[in-house]
Amino acid sequence: MNSTLFYAFVFLAAGVISVPLAKRFGLGSVLGYLIAGIGIAPLISLLGIETQKLQEFAEFGVVMMLFLVGLELQPRQLWAMRHRLVGLGGLQLLVTTLAVCLGASLIGLSWQVSLAIGLIATGSSTAIVLQTLNEKGLLKSDGGAASFVVLLFQDISVIPVLALLPLLASHEFAAAVHGATHAEPGASHLAGLPGWLKTVATILAVALIVVGGNYLSRPVFRFIASARLREVFTAAALLLVIGIALLMTMVGLSPALGTFLAGVVLANSEYRHELESDIEPFKGLLLGLFFMTVGAGIDFAYLSANWLVVVGITLAFVCVKIGVLWIIGTAFRLRGADRWLFSLGLAQIGEFAFVLLAFATQNAVMPESVAKPLLLVVALSMLLTPALFILFDRVMLARMVRSQARKADEIDVQGVAIIVGIGRFGQIVNRILRIKGYETVVLDLNAEMIDTMTTIGVKAFYGDGARPDLLDAAGLANARLLVVAIDDRERVLSIVKHAKRLRPDLHVIARAYDRIHVYDLFSAGCDDIVRETFDSAVRAGRYSLEALGVTTKDAESLTKAFVDADRKSMRALAELHDPDIPPNKNAAYMAMLKQLRDQETQMMSPTDTGQRQGSGNDCTDRAG
Repeated sequence: MNSTLFYAFVFLAAGVISVPLAKRFGLGSVLGYLIAGIGIAPLISLLGIETQKLQEFAEFGVVMMLFLVGLELQPRQLWAMRHRLVGLGGLQLLVTTLAVCLGASLIGLSWQVSLAIGLIATGSSTAIVLQTLNEKGLLKSDGGAASFVVLLFQDISVIPVLALLPLLASHEFAAAVHGATHAEPGASHLAGLPGWLKTVATILAVALIVVGGNYLSRPVFRFIASARLREVFTAAALLLVIGIALLMTMVGLSPALGTFLAGVVLANSEYRHELESDIEPFKGLLLGLFFMTVGAGIDFAYLSANWLVVVGITLAFVCVKIGVLWIIGTAFRLRGADRWLFSLGLAQIGEFAFVLLAFATQNAVMPESVAKPLLLVVALSMLLTPALFILFDRVMLARMVRSQARKADEIDVQGVAIIVGIGRFGQIVNRILRIKGYETVVLDLNAEMIDTMTTIGVKAFYGDGARPDLLDAAGLANARLLVVAIDDRERVLSIVKHAKRLRPDLHVIARAYDRIHVYDLFSAGCDDIVRETFDSAVRAGRYSLEALGVTTKDAESLTKAFVDADRKSMRALAELHDPDIPPNKNAAYMAMLKQLRDQETQMMSPTDTGQRQGSGNDCTDRAG
């Protein structure tokens, strides 16, 4: 049996099983990978697989991730965030180092060891935090942006920390590591050269990345793209990232920092999206492998013998970092949920700590007896991070929403039309009705949007349109029209059902998410149903026909015929729809759908588009 293939099978199988289960239970992919690593740890130990070497390989996923993050940033954006980068990131590093150093000194460690632990503990997990923020769509929030700034500064700070740690070496520990043969992490090919020469080489390496990215990348990628072979472009993308990481390693800089810089330089390149799509799968797999090696690397024998100490130290580190981050977040005007996201998200100790702890041990900065439990503390703190994000989602965020929620406004006007929802959709409906002189009563749950509308002179009320008492207060008994313009399909259906039950004669127009939503609303008695993207998609289709040479008249005729045919098909399909059976499992529905599609193709053949124009007046005929 090929051992390499077997090892790959074990890790891939663990990830494929654990991650979907973790996602289904709302735990996130990162915790899924960590659990997978813990699950296969006994097998890895039995097979004699060295997780340290796997982890060094898997850490390249972090390098790729920072390259992709750099591709999303424009250089001017990076320059614009320079003050927060130095202020927020620098303050976090300084305060965390001092707090941890003080705590370590109080339990009897020397100031050198305490300072080393403080420096190592300042870092957070770039891999876990960015992956989780991206998954949850929180990277663009104030808390997510502040977290990114701190993570970026931490990656940059690894360089001076590596330079500082050897200065903290103790003669007391030197004998224990004397004669060590393995290479030092972070050691460069410039070792032994004069300081000024190292500086020149470092500057030249960074300059090569910047100049090459600006002036050489375009002709090189154009030449590679001319081959029209996707695998060659993928190979070139990997070659770029690996080459930059290798160059940074040779001069003693962080590979992650180098590839991030390259990503920023290439952010304006026309090949940016191609690079992203080629590297993304490799990044995801390597990050998954990294998290699994973290889980598999936990020494459960040592943990079981010293679990109280290890868990206590882990919780102490996490609590200290949460407290420091909370204070810094407050100082930089992060409020509410953003401050909690910032504090809880960065509370772990990051993956670079594995490298720094090994480096500190090899350079006689701290004894093995201190480094060993700290390795477990780092792993456990990373394992705890998904749980902290769950705490943020389900406790802190929910509490913030409840505490910030305001009472429904008292509705003091009546109108012929009630509009539930004043977002992009509802605003347009409201403007059109008011231009014609109709009085409207607008309800929405977005307090910020309500305040904005009030500022520009549009009367709107804060409140949940799904509440029967608020609909009654808005004048449901006397209104001539109800427009449900929110994008929550369940609440839309609930509002329509309630309105039609009390006022069967009321004309109700509702926004639908898709065809299935249309069928549900049709069953509830809705009069006009508007699929939220249908009309814009039809218009895009008409423009596409015109761009390909079809005359404006023919394009309009064809799209009108298409809309009429689609509206007519809705009634037949609605009659066959069963809410308890998915459409693709409903044989009668699928047969009718195929028949209607065939009829549609025949009806709108190029010779007939001008003559085949129908119309309809019932509910689903107007389900646009």
